[in-house]
Amino acid sequence: MNDRPDYTHDTIVAAATPPGIGGIGVVRISGPAAPELAKAMLGQLPAPRTAIFAAFRNTAGEAIDTGIALYFPEPGSFTGEPVLELHGHGGPVVIALLIDAAISLGARQAEPGEFSKRAFLNDKIDLAQAEAIADLIGSGTSQAARAALRSLSGAFSKAIDALQEQLTKLRLHVEAAIDFPEEEIDFLSDETLLARIEECDAAFKALSEEARAGRVLRDGYQVIIVGQPNAGKSSLLNLLSGQEAAIVTEVAGTTRDILREQIDIDGLLVELVDTAGLRDNPDQIEAEGIRRAREAIKNADAILWIREAGANENESIDALSEKPAENVPLIEVRNKIDLTGEIPGPHNKLSATINISAKTGAGIDSLREHIRELAGHKDLGEGAFTVRRRHVDALRRAEDHFETGRKALDDSKAGELFAEELRLAQVALGEITGLFTSDDLLGKIFSEFCIGK
Repeated sequence: MNDRPDYTHDTIVAAATPPGIGGIGVVRISGPAAPELAKAMLGQLPAPRTAIFAAFRNTAGEAIDTGIALYFPEPGSFTGEPVLELHGHGGPVVIALLIDAAISLGARQAEPGEFSKRAFLNDKIDLAQAEAIADLIGSGTSQAARAALRSLSGAFSKAIDALQEQLTKLRLHVEAAIDFPEEEIDFLSDETLLARIEECDAAFKALSEEARAGRVLRDGYQVIIVGQPNAGKSSLLNLLSGQEAAIVTEVAGTTRDILREQIDIDGLLVELVDTAGLRDNPDQIEAEGIRRAREAIKNADAILWIREAGANENESIDALSEKPAENVPLIEVRNKIDLTGEIPGPHNKLSATINISAKTGAGIDSLREHIRELAGHKDLGEGAFTVRRRHVDALRRAEDHFETGRKALDDSKAGELFAEELRLAQVALGEITGLFTSDDLLGKIFSEFCIGK
């Protein structure tokens, strides 16, 4: 798969179930010494993929626990190595004794994500699939869980491989024309070349759209609530989250710090961030809250600007000295329409302004739907897969290389430059699946996994 060194692995051990007390606790052992550890701890090597009931013993032959043992020989295991699993009782002391016994017999404590890393290094899964394991565990919605499972099964990787194949065919065509100039192929009039360029362009656009949707499925959509004091920001947070998360009073400046709540809008995970009211001449504590609010705005996916309906209608977001980052949508929310008698929902057909009452709940459904549309979220059904920010970045760089090469071809018929940019595009795509990935990046990715995965 790649040119990585052929690691001579030692044997690792870790709990595969979360810390705490439970009915069952699983200890996983992987590596070349796993068969010998099985014989020492169980008195036998279980038949492959056959559950047996046995006593689990330490080096002195003393029984630590009893339970189910499973053995998976290489290469037919998750890691591609011999793997022994001990399914005992889920007490922290029992689990610790089993791990200590394995270590005394020659194993070592596994590092975070090391089982998944070995599966990747042994070509059992690619990097995108390995990351999908952590995504599945950390899924915030049922749709995100289904999408992560599709990524784990290889759906995202297959889409990347298909695009790689299209780029390969395009590169072969271009490089053949470079190698045989006597054929006098006119790059800009070769119908086969133009057709393949358009196919790659369409594939990039389609996959980029799916990747953006997959990134939102995994990471959620962060919406920052900003506005002046007493505009109803905290009331809106409470209404959307369905709980009294923020203190609401008639006193201006009640919210002094950042409050975060997660909600599910038809499968879209939304993180709502309530901030301190933006105003001049705050006290020292409130000033710190305003500073944090402005920092939060810099990382927002969208901004809800809350204002009172009918109050200073000519005021703009610029008056609050707050400007969202480029391409970050701003939704103006006119609150307290229960006092003005206005119709809830879109203020008019031409603006992204929603009329609501955080007190009565009027217009909230329209606001939810607008947030969902801004996120580009739709029910992707069985075709969805989860995508990480690094995947989106690598895909963007690949598309940039493709467009740069295409421009060089259009402007000066520079076939050599086009071929090189296509190669760089494939290198960027290879970072997603691990075809071209540095060991430093691998260490960072797997260090974010829990121990035992």
